[in-house]
Amino acid sequence: MAKLLVLIVGLLVIGFIVWWFFGKHEVAEISADLSNDGQSIDVEVNGGYSPETVVLKQGVPATLNFTRKDKSSCLDRVVFSDFGINQALPINKKEEIKIDTSKAGEYQWACGMDMFHGKLIIK
Repeated sequence: MAKLLVLIVGLLVIGFIVWWFFGKHEVAEISADLSNDGQSIDVEVNGGYSPETVVLKQGVPATLNFTRKDKSSCLDRVVFSDFGINQALPINKKEEIKIDTSKAGEYQWACGMDMFHGKLIIK
């Protein structure tokens, strides 16, 4: 009986791991707020990025406002390799990052250790 219980728990753990790393997870896609002088969106950094996908309008100056709530050292930086941005994110402080929206496309961002990711869509 104990072997059967261990087998069932083991299979459940394996199933969870497969779902976690390879499953399709729904990701919220948020469009930036447009104003007269540009567009901006707030991104909370707490065990990842929320929202993970940000949509910006091409040709309109854009600012992403990152606020880091997570104290882990992995999330203390945000890196936009396509834009040459590697910005420190102080804890509990809004950090503004200006984004060049002149070129449409999909761009990735990541934490300093490349473990947590987000997507920037310019259209």
